[in-house]
Amino acid sequence: MEPALAILIGVIVAASLYLMLSGNMVRFLFGLVLLSNAANLVIFVGGRLTYAAPPLVPEGLYAPVGVVANALPQALVLTAIVIGFGLLAFALVLVHRAYQVLGTVEGDDMRVAEPRADKG
Repeated sequence: MEPALAILIGVIVAASLYLMLSGNMVRFLFGLVLLSNAANLVIFVGGRLTYAAPPLVPEGLYAPVGVVANALPQALVLTAIVIGFGLLAFALVLVHRAYQVLGTVEGDDMRVAEPRADKG
């Protein structure tokens, strides 16, 4: 299962880089979401995929009994999903505001702070 997920992660990263390099800010945001999902999959696969019981500690013991699933990667991925959603919402608001002010979402046309080439 891990080799298939490794290939899937590679495809997702390639697609996200393609979208992020396109120059369109909306495509950049979609690429950013894909890249964060690929990072979440890397964390999840890094914790090893096991068909085990949940990591519950029975009453009166100090550690789980038998083979249990690793809860740390699951907690990290859950936290990364929340942070990624907040980042996406913030970036989407910034792109929308840039579109309102500049009238475009193309990165090359958003160069209002740079001096013009024709002014020498």
